[in-house]
Amino acid sequence: MKRQQIRSSLILFLTALIWGVAFVAQSVGMDYVGPFTFNSVRSLLGAAVLVPCMMVLKKVNPPKKEEGADKKKQRKTLIAGGVCCGLALCVATTLQQIGIQYTSVGKAGFITAFYIIIVPVLGLFFHKKCSAFVWIGVALALAGLYFLCITESFTIGKGDLLVFLCALVFSIHILVIDYFSPRVDGVAMSCIQFLVCGILCGVPMLLFEKPQLGQILAAWQPILYAGVMSCGVAYTLQIIGQKGMNPTVASLILSLESVISVLAGMLILGQTLSGREITGCVLMFAAILLAQIG
Repeated sequence: MKRQQIRSSLILFLTALIWGVAFVAQSVGMDYVGPFTFNSVRSLLGAAVLVPCMMVLKKVNPPKKEEGADKKKQRKTLIAGGVCCGLALCVATTLQQIGIQYTSVGKAGFITAFYIIIVPVLGLFFHKKCSAFVWIGVALALAGLYFLCITESFTIGKGDLLVFLCALVFSIHILVIDYFSPRVDGVAMSCIQFLVCGILCGVPMLLFEKPQLGQILAAWQPILYAGVMSCGVAYTLQIIGQKGMNPTVASLILSLESVISVLAGMLILGQTLSGREITGCVLMFAAILLAQIG
């Protein structure tokens, strides 16, 4: 059991690493295409990448043969899980993608990590308990969020607000995965969620952005990373890593993407944070570490 938890923790940390760098790809991609175009193409690409993965996994680990009724029920659960995850993912990534146009990569990463507060709060409604360390971390994270987002004139930027709303929806996404992942094939559910997300984002893409092929090809590098690594690889690792893990603990490990996003923004894009914002990042990171101890 302990070995399984260590394995799951490492998988979730790798997920956080990929996601942290993905903030850079998302920011650069906005130089070429709109948010709906970026999310639609990356999601459909992520779904396409998972199809051969599913075929290989079925050959390596053939699924158990089930009776007709059980098989039908399993399929319904899989589709329901994929659609629910896809809906949540569509809303969350759209808010994030639009918001990242108006804020820095590092700030977007840390504000997104606010779901470390929301997940345990929502978990209480499902009779999931949290230790005192987690709630002390919650208080620190709130203070960190204040320094990150609220200016001295007590206003909040448009981009920061959108990314904050994205964190709210991502917390719901985590709980939906926690519910469905023990019941279905995680890779198959991941494939369905990206297909649903890609189709949903494709509608406003065609209505409002009307992208040209040349624009999409110009953004091939950030789209390819976001589609293959962030979607196809990382979200699948998230589903696999969350199996048997408490959703609050899983969210804390995944929130380390915030630290990685700051480092990636500095090293790749040359972005910097003010002293006030750095204070917020330090408080948020302390909250993450403290809550993980709990």
